[in-house]
Amino acid sequence: MTDLSSIISSVNTSSTTQSSSQTLSADMNTFLTMLTTQLQYQDPLDPMDASEYTSQLVQYSNVEQAIQTNKKLDNLLNLSIYNLGVQAASYVGKTVQALGDMMPLDGGVSKATYTLSKNVQECTITVKDSDGKVVYTQKGETSAGAHDFVWDGKNSAGEQMPDGVYQIAVDTKVNSGETAASVTTTIFGRVTGVASDDSGIYVGLADSVTATLDYILTIRDENYWNNLIDSIKKEDGGNAAGEETPEEVLSQLV
Repeated sequence: MTDLSSIISSVNTSSTTQSSSQTLSADMNTFLTMLTTQLQYQDPLDPMDASEYTSQLVQYSNVEQAIQTNKKLDNLLNLSIYNLGVQAASYVGKTVQALGDMMPLDGGVSKATYTLSKNVQECTITVKDSDGKVVYTQKGETSAGAHDFVWDGKNSAGEQMPDGVYQIAVDTKVNSGETAASVTTTIFGRVTGVASDDSGIYVGLADSVTATLDYILTIRDENYWNNLIDSIKKEDGGNAAGEETPEEVLSQLV
């Protein structure tokens, strides 16, 4: 991940900004050359019409104003991106909740939420590794609304999985004849860095998952993730035996 200085540097040296400004400047210079050449070679007995000359001067003025407006808009855009970079840098060390299904396993712990649009008959939570292989499954809540999911990093055989990125998938079944339920997932992660590219500014979660700023829903303090790890350890591995993490553990972390 790059630091904030890299973001500022990329903003100040934006090729898009330079290209648009250079294009307008070239257009204005071409216009001035054509206008002065026209004046130089006009027929003294039939000079340029005053209204036509005035019209061309107005066009010149419009081009010049377009260049100045473009520069000011670029400055405002650069300032906005800089402010977003400063905001993102302040997230480092904190835990954020973001929309998505790719969650980091950090310190042997992952946390996510899933929101059901309606009551369902069955709900199954599946965790897959980066290769798409299923490593863990458990039954989920069936009532409508948001529910927490905390995983202690152990697969279905009780083996500890390495830290990294894992995908959470929530499948539901409804009664015959009913419309399917929609599911929205969010993931939690400790911010370890800030980066930027052509698509904008985003944060890195445990050096394994990235999230753009517009996908971040909540921010927790610097102690949140460590407290989560400690809580799982106190519960002797939480849901290692296929049971959900006790509600009292989650209630301490909301």
